[in-house]
Amino acid sequence: MAMIESKHRATSDPEARKDVLKRIKDEKVEYVLFWFTDLEGHLKSFAITPGEIETALDDGMGFDGSSITGFNAIEESDMVAIPDPDTFRLMPARPGESVVGRMICDIVRPDGTPYEGDPRFMLRKALERMQSMGFDTFNIGPELEYFLFKDNTGTETLDEGGYFAMTALDAATELRNETIQALESVGIPIEYHHHEVAPSQHEIDMRYAPALEMADATITYRLIVKEVAAKNGVYATFMPKPLFGENGSGMHTHMSLFTDGRNAFFDGDDEYNLSATGKAFIAGLLRHARELSGVFAQWVNSYKRLVPGYEAPVYVAWSQRNRSALIRIPLYKPGSEQATRAEIRCPDPACNPYLTFAALLHAGLEGIEQGYELDAPMETNLYHLTPEQRRERGIVSLPETLGEAVDELAGSELMRRALGEHIHERYVELKRKEWDDYRIQVTQWELDRYLRVL
Repeated sequence: MAMIESKHRATSDPEARKDVLKRIKDEKVEYVLFWFTDLEGHLKSFAITPGEIETALDDGMGFDGSSITGFNAIEESDMVAIPDPDTFRLMPARPGESVVGRMICDIVRPDGTPYEGDPRFMLRKALERMQSMGFDTFNIGPELEYFLFKDNTGTETLDEGGYFAMTALDAATELRNETIQALESVGIPIEYHHHEVAPSQHEIDMRYAPALEMADATITYRLIVKEVAAKNGVYATFMPKPLFGENGSGMHTHMSLFTDGRNAFFDGDDEYNLSATGKAFIAGLLRHARELSGVFAQWVNSYKRLVPGYEAPVYVAWSQRNRSALIRIPLYKPGSEQATRAEIRCPDPACNPYLTFAALLHAGLEGIEQGYELDAPMETNLYHLTPEQRRERGIVSLPETLGEAVDELAGSELMRRALGEHIHERYVELKRKEWDDYRIQVTQWELDRYLRVL
């Protein structure tokens, strides 16, 4: 770890820090994990002993940022991880295992100023913009799908179950139950779970929460799903499209804005039960969807999922009932005004949730701030329209490749503001390199198709 002079950099509530120290002592915690993510959303972690916790809560712990993907170069690499005491949790453990705590960190410079390359900080900045516009809460409810395979060397499935299977075809019901117990033990409430459409594909849905809390929960969810699977001798993956010819894994994301406990998206007098605020927010998401794509679908493999025919939406439109549209508005039920929300169906579960939620929020707020008009909904199955019919209706598609998505992201002024100059520049650089690495490969498909005939 880097040696950095103590500056009393923490800005958290001192009482919250004292509560953490008491819990660590009372519950005999053996060590505490400090977590944060790199630009791509990979979880980074280091452990400290209880004797160092008080100093770490007040001052943070130094580390070399040049070793973190997308962080600073070596000549300006000193970083400090400041643990957020509100995120202290005991990690799930089986009998006989060590008692381990974890806290999620904000990354700052040695002088205590927030580091502009920290994805968690950029989500905080997006929430500040939201608050400046008169809203106090951005609620998020993501639905993460994932696959279970025999191991990480291939894609041998564990079952042949389908959507909502509840028979011997679903070989992982008990594993999902164990995963839910582990998630709830770290304070992540679960609404429901089920087998998904593809063989060996599963979904466990977290109850909605404010955006920062949900981003923290999402990185925790992904780790716990993988660890419970590993302890049961199988491998869990959030890769968007691991199986050819089967549905990929998405992260349908439900969103709503609140002010003083009231849902700003609801209007009972509107034919769609949507307020002007809700409509403008959705219009912002649609207008900027292509620019956002490189964030919510950030991998080469993401665009193997975003193709027509496998339930992944690719056409930029909205609807109430039509699941082929990019954004769906779940039908209003009398008495459920607070549940009015927009569901964007294109993100995948391998995104960086901090950057994805920040990008989605900025796009929606841009729609509100600029007064974007929402076009009429598309209730026709968009997959059944010809390209000419889609052009006539003004329906555009998401980018078809990561390369196309990165070009859109690179030229987006909104995404430059949403991600900040540092992340925008580094992220575009990372994703362009990934695309270049991929496009020069010679694949088995090409050899099978061309070698003997050309």
